[in-house]
Amino acid sequence: MATSTPAVAQRTYNFSPGPAVLPVSVLEELRDEMLCLPGAGCSLLEMSHRDKQFLDILHGAEASLRSLLNVSDDYAVLFLQGGARFQFSMIPANLMRGTGKTAEYLLTGSWGKYALAEAVKEGTAKAIYDAKASNYNVTPSATDYNASADAAYLYYCSNETIQGVQFPREPDCPAGVPLVCDASSDFMCRPVEMERYGILYACAQKNAGPAGVTVVIIRRDLLERSSDALPGYMNYRNHAENDSEWNTPPTFGIYALGKVAKWITNEMGGLDAMQRHNQSKASLLYDTIDAFPSFYHGHAEPGCRSLMNVTFRLPNDELQAAFLSGAKAQDLDNLAGHRSVGGVRASIYNAMPVDGVRALAQFMTDFAVKHAS
Repeated sequence: MATSTPAVAQRTYNFSPGPAVLPVSVLEELRDEMLCLPGAGCSLLEMSHRDKQFLDILHGAEASLRSLLNVSDDYAVLFLQGGARFQFSMIPANLMRGTGKTAEYLLTGSWGKYALAEAVKEGTAKAIYDAKASNYNVTPSATDYNASADAAYLYYCSNETIQGVQFPREPDCPAGVPLVCDASSDFMCRPVEMERYGILYACAQKNAGPAGVTVVIIRRDLLERSSDALPGYMNYRNHAENDSEWNTPPTFGIYALGKVAKWITNEMGGLDAMQRHNQSKASLLYDTIDAFPSFYHGHAEPGCRSLMNVTFRLPNDELQAAFLSGAKAQDLDNLAGHRSVGGVRASIYNAMPVDGVRALAQFMTDFAVKHAS
């Protein structure tokens, strides 16, 4: 990868599913400010979370997210820890426990299944749609499930990182039922209709920053469901009432996430432009898969192919091993599929440069021409 600085010259095209690629310009800012944050006299890593300068960083990151996602004052924006797996428990504990209502789940891959497995520990939760029969290669239409009008909430994962399946739009949800979304792997990749959600959350390390910070955007009226009997950290209301500082928040992650949000706004042109950019990148790979249908076998059905995680298989394990080895030799790294499904997975998040995707598409073409019978 051509560049003027030696450190960047050593970077490969990193297709890791997470922690994942970050914008080089953001990494350079973090590097330049690491030793001493301008005007602070110390590193951000050394700064108190109560310091006014950090509070300005926290509020700036929140403002950037609100602007990008069009989040109104009807919602609280929380910066938490524990990743998606902690939200699998925190959501039912706050929204379902003690209500006597059933939580309903749309299962389109591994992360939705993990979430449901935790929810049943808090109360009654069930899958009203499960794509298991198709090996999780599709998302449902409105006629594929029947959501209850009195459910505690309706939960889905917008992009299943492992299977490479993405909802093309928000699923239908009955009026009055909070729609809850795990957006961890497609957060800030496209516009969302925020007013349709009760909760939208994302762990940052897939597409928005480093590991360690989880963004939870929750409609304020739902905070009333949070019981004082909950353990303190699990209570959303504690975090909302204390400006995400009920405990020491993940300061560096918030700082980096704010920079990524500004990068999307200032350098990429906002979420509409970001979506077009991501669609263009994804098309390079899907068009290559479709050009060799007897050689590359895409996992997701065309109507729900992920913009973030392109998953496919080759005719046999030997060719897959040769593909991964050859790709790595060309600095196309971290392409192995998840251990549970195998195959190849190219994670092409917001910060993956288009040159990296073009290089992978060309390698795929050359490899297929050489090895296809």
